[in-house]
Amino acid sequence: MTNTVSVMMSLIADTVLGTAGRPESQTAKAALTDEELQKLDRLSDAHDLSHLVGSALLSQELIRDEEWKARFKKQIMKAVFRCEKNEFELERLKETLSRAQIPFVPLKGSVLRAYYPEPWMRTSCDIDILVHEEDLERAGAVLCEKLSYQGGEKNYHDVAFYAPGGVHLELHYTLCESKAEKDFDPVLESAWERAFPACEGSFEQILPDELFYYYHLAHMAKHFEIGGCGVRPFLDLFVLCHKVPHDKEKRNALLEEGGLSAFAGASEQLSKVWFGGAGHTALTRQMEAYLLGGGVYGTTSNRVSVQQVKRGGKIRYALSRIWLPYDSLKFHYPSLEGKRFLLPFYEIRRWCKLIFRGGARRGINEMHLNATATKEAQSRTAQMLSELGLNR
Repeated sequence: MTNTVSVMMSLIADTVLGTAGRPESQTAKAALTDEELQKLDRLSDAHDLSHLVGSALLSQELIRDEEWKARFKKQIMKAVFRCEKNEFELERLKETLSRAQIPFVPLKGSVLRAYYPEPWMRTSCDIDILVHEEDLERAGAVLCEKLSYQGGEKNYHDVAFYAPGGVHLELHYTLCESKAEKDFDPVLESAWERAFPACEGSFEQILPDELFYYYHLAHMAKHFEIGGCGVRPFLDLFVLCHKVPHDKEKRNALLEEGGLSAFAGASEQLSKVWFGGAGHTALTRQMEAYLLGGGVYGTTSNRVSVQQVKRGGKIRYALSRIWLPYDSLKFHYPSLEGKRFLLPFYEIRRWCKLIFRGGARRGINEMHLNATATKEAQSRTAQMLSELGLNR
């Protein structure tokens, strides 16, 4: 790790895990210069972790400059505000869905926040809630009527809504994030069978710890494959492993059933490297290089590199981006159902929509990255995916 990376991870561990007393941690941070602070600020901000870095710097009095102090204090206040805003909206959602007698499962940050020392330390850009697919339309109508939500744009696995205060809700109707047959996950599809009530008679349901861990890994893997997932999920993973009592036998059985054992092992190792003082392996070094350059949502370059491997080369990847398969296209255009002969017309319609929405430049950039990728880069990516068990 570079000094900037190691210092950032050490500061995050200090804030979340209470490791500020480690001598090696103090030595590394004592050498910070203004230039290093700038690098640290850029890196932590890209991964939405500057509030954690700032908390450690301020509490340990590691910065003297008033401008830097003000900068990090602002990041902490923003994190606190986001957390309070999301928590307030989450309670309104729970109450509204419960009154409508609609079963629901809180997901992701709404649950993870409870395992951090303070809720604001685990930031979220939205609220994620799972409902039965047959309840989806009614749940959306209730939220729009009772809470004045707007939106309703349906995706492969959720429907997006916005609260009047600006909070973004992803109302999931499945935990599988793709309709493709190859992406079917029997573990995630059984979520409702395994969930249990938060208390007797409650419409709020909870995923068992082992399944929640599995879902977290599955979500990480999906984002890893489409460009990267940033540092935060690995911090979540470290927290889950150390603060949530799992039945390891059950957890490992789920990972084996879902084909995530290799990815889970490598991800846990990288989380230990970053936050637990463990040593790197060749694979975790490669994962680190892949992840750190992309921030929270990864990079187009990473996504292109991975999809070249999965699609079988540059030409096949380019064709898959230009011509969407029928099953994918009919999801965006339901009127295409049963009318395959209209496929070319709807492809052109999709292109026009992308162009008018400003997607032409992104598409050109993506095709440029695809054309200029080297065989060496493809080979390294293929090896990494194979070792992670993500080459399926």
